[in-house]
Amino acid sequence: MGTPEDERSLADSLRTEHPRLWAYLTALRPGRRLSGTVAAIESFGVFVDLDDAPGHPVFPGVGFITMPELSWHRFDDPSEVVTVGQRITCEFLGFDTYNGEARLSLRATRADPFQEFARRAHAGQILYGTVTKVVPFGAFVRVADGVEGLVHFGEAAAPATMAAGDEVTVIVVGIDAVRRRLALARR
Repeated sequence: MGTPEDERSLADSLRTEHPRLWAYLTALRPGRRLSGTVAAIESFGVFVDLDDAPGHPVFPGVGFITMPELSWHRFDDPSEVVTVGQRITCEFLGFDTYNGEARLSLRATRADPFQEFARRAHAGQILYGTVTKVVPFGAFVRVADGVEGLVHFGEAAAPATMAAGDEVTVIVVGIDAVRRRLALARR
């Protein structure tokens, strides 16, 4: 990331050398829905060729979706969520003046499965799930489509007793809907 002076000079360059692109990007407002075609998939995100946007001088599309903004569900590769050539509708998040692109969110156009789960679930509820990942401090357990919680390792659950793929019974300890966190304990 450059200094504020670098960002200003890049923004000035974009404004003077690509005035149509600058005008397009500065006219966008957060929350607006934009449609386009997936132009390229990279390990760090997805470029989108937006329908009404002028071409970008460097990137394959004016729109860009970072990995966290692709989906509410866990995935390893962006090609699990979208494919090159696919038509999509995204929500505009903001104008990246450094790269001269529209930052987009695909997941903002879909219902958050965690919020739906949080409305139905309660502390003390018994759930069944699959261990998706074991880390030094606990295990992540998928208890619903798009919803995972963390079982902290302690006296009740040691790392040796859980492995990815295990089917387990857990109890809801707490739900933080704002931070999208689900605390679980092994039953």
